[in-house]
Amino acid sequence: MRDKNYQTGNPKIDQLVDQLAREYSTPESRSHIHDLFTTVIKLHLDRADDHDLYQANTTLKELRHIFRIFKPYRNAHKVVMFGSHRTPEKSREYKLAQQFAEEITKKGYMVITGGGGGIMEAGNRGAGSKGFAVKIKLPLEMKPNPYVSCGEKLINVKYFFTRKLAFIKESDATILFPGGFGTHDESFEVLTLLQTGKTLPRPVVMVDPPWSNYWKNWLGFLKKELIRYKYLQPADLNLFRIVRTPKAAVKEITGFYKNYHSICYGREATVIRLNKKIAPQELKKLSRKYRDIMAGELQPCGPLPAEVRSKKWLDLPRICFKFDRQSYNQLMGLIRDINTL
Repeated sequence: MRDKNYQTGNPKIDQLVDQLAREYSTPESRSHIHDLFTTVIKLHLDRADDHDLYQANTTLKELRHIFRIFKPYRNAHKVVMFGSHRTPEKSREYKLAQQFAEEITKKGYMVITGGGGGIMEAGNRGAGSKGFAVKIKLPLEMKPNPYVSCGEKLINVKYFFTRKLAFIKESDATILFPGGFGTHDESFEVLTLLQTGKTLPRPVVMVDPPWSNYWKNWLGFLKKELIRYKYLQPADLNLFRIVRTPKAAVKEITGFYKNYHSICYGREATVIRLNKKIAPQELKKLSRKYRDIMAGELQPCGPLPAEVRSKKWLDLPRICFKFDRQSYNQLMGLIRDINTL
């Protein structure tokens, strides 16, 4: 529902905005289109300078393009791959990343990379036509890797933050191979979003090659410094998994969606959509195990009103509970337990 107080304050302009919104929207999208038009006019009324307008304009253009490209593929699960762009083609890490992309696409998934070299190139090489690239425009890295599918699956953007949004919004899993600042930036980004509930639950998998302890040493740092001094909770380690092989990574990702389908947060209840029903006695066991993060018990339920309006997956079985909306680290444990039933 639209916030009727969100207006320019000029009756003549607000009337024009209303007319534009009615003409260039559907009833479902009208409130959003109205507010978008209003925001554009407010930028003018605020006397935003040229640089501010340039940034706002470029950001909106990039997001619109990203949404348009990914929209036809939103029913397909996607994995976003990260790792060093400096990884040599002949290295064992490159081969592992390529193997993972090949194996995950065989399971019906698609792959998203940053479009550069190294691990990103290996991901696009392994994914073939099932690969996307969201490429940042950098002065020293002008061309995408040669395995990016030409045409619509190559998206070039100016800003890292619009690319970051695309990586999270348009994917269902994150996999990380050894890398530098960018790899760690993306890893802590997704873990922070999961920890705070700003993105939906997803598998986050770090691949430690059998000959390396890259992520094991990283985990050691988390335990020694962040958990020891209570910057993290031990339950935050539920937010990710470290594996040794592409096969284990594929199993971790596909297993996350074995019975868990998706989640919907409502005002009164949180709904978990399932691929198959869970027996009442199993729900009671889960309720006891996770009683600290919910009021009451897990119960079978129907779709929320918002789901009915959007007609989203209405045929799927559901369970609902009163989630405390802060223990997202333990929510990941609940989802993993659901997948074992």
